[in-house]
Amino acid sequence: MSEAALRPSAHATALLTSLDPLLREWLPRQRWFAGKGRPISGLEAVTATELLPRSSPTGLLHLLLRVRQPAVPGQGPAPDGALPERPADCYQLLLGVRRSLPPNLASALIGHVTEGPLAGHTVYEGLHDPHLAELLLERLRIPGRHGVLRFERDMAVEIPSGLAPRLLGTEQSNTSLVYGDTFILKLFRRVVPGVNPDIELPLQLARESCARVPAPAAWFLADLAHGTGPAGGAGPADDDACGLGVLQPFLAGSEDGWELALRMRAKGESFTGEARALGRATAEVHASLAAALPTVTLGRAQVERTADAMAERLTAAAQAVPALRPYAPGLLTAFEALADLGGEGQSWTAQRVHGDLHLGQCLRSPDGAWSLIDFEGEPARPLAERRLPQPPVRDVAGMLRSFDYAASHGTWEPEWADACRAAYCAGYAEVAGRDPRTDPVLLRAHETDKAVYEVLYEARHRPDWLPVPLAAVRRLAQDGSAEEAR
Repeated sequence: MSEAALRPSAHATALLTSLDPLLREWLPRQRWFAGKGRPISGLEAVTATELLPRSSPTGLLHLLLRVRQPAVPGQGPAPDGALPERPADCYQLLLGVRRSLPPNLASALIGHVTEGPLAGHTVYEGLHDPHLAELLLERLRIPGRHGVLRFERDMAVEIPSGLAPRLLGTEQSNTSLVYGDTFILKLFRRVVPGVNPDIELPLQLARESCARVPAPAAWFLADLAHGTGPAGGAGPADDDACGLGVLQPFLAGSEDGWELALRMRAKGESFTGEARALGRATAEVHASLAAALPTVTLGRAQVERTADAMAERLTAAAQAVPALRPYAPGLLTAFEALADLGGEGQSWTAQRVHGDLHLGQCLRSPDGAWSLIDFEGEPARPLAERRLPQPPVRDVAGMLRSFDYAASHGTWEPEWADACRAAYCAGYAEVAGRDPRTDPVLLRAHETDKAVYEVLYEARHRPDWLPVPLAAVRRLAQDGSAEEAR
């Protein structure tokens, strides 16, 4: 193996030791860091690859870093007196290394290293440096390996050199660079071994000539089959290759659905035409995914397991969020009704889906065409779960919930949400041949499950938004009461 790739070794350990105090302070301040509010109990270098050696005027160090933290703040100690730990997260870092930092990169500073292999150097967030961002694009333009890193591309797509990079500052869980308003590179920050759906599904859709999703032009991974990966094990190559980033066409001039919906609503303009078009686009993507990848039938056992998992998530959320508890019995009827239908012999077709569909994951081009992006799924869920076939109505439920959120921005307008929900389902039916509302038990179960997830998320991260999913919970619980009355 090339010396450019440093497995956990004496040298890598010394390298991380010199960076450890700086990273412990810097990591919790990053928007994509998932462990906010918990101290860092340990750092371990999974891989360290010098894309540019530190002997250069400007070095670029690629790190996969395992971060250990206690499970829950204030939780009691384990029997041996140690604080219980949550499963370690693995993060992707690209660190610039210089002797001194120019003024234009002052905001990217991580710190000055005083000991170890990097002593005397300044370390900073490398993606803020145009020179290093350009280097990353060059690596993607030329397929091949650099240590454990593997760069791949679609050779039919032209990727010009010299495209000026700019860093986007709007994302939460990942980081994106735009190159010359021609391509956008999405870098995954928290990574796990296995096929990343945000690389896998757009590639499959491109093979189906689905114009609704930007086709990947290039992507890169870390091969961990011959060493310790983020999960601490070894296995088949696909299971041990971490997806790290994907380069796709940048849809210049496009507006994301969330911003467009809020702007049109603020102007008093109807969004129903856009919602109907978005429903058609969603159905087209679902049809292409069903053609590209295997579908499965969910029979009695699978439906009952799905309903049980939804009920377990409700129980856990109600324990964590007291405001949810009064509605739990009514919400539970949604999952019981689903299990009952499964027990009566009702089955459904499941397939690969987007997994986290909402208005912010949709882009409308200046000519009015809608595209779907960000197929990573809900990052908090395990990768294996995100890659499972699901009923397409799961994506539909996510979008219906998104209309509720948009209708709650400012003055609550339930009629606006209702009109958009109806238009979206009607547009979906125009392509799919079946309106999701004709399967009310399945739709209610998935919308309830999504609303419960939102309650827990908002309570933990955005308490001011908690009334939005609670309003949906109230409605969905009442739907259960009405069903019981009948």
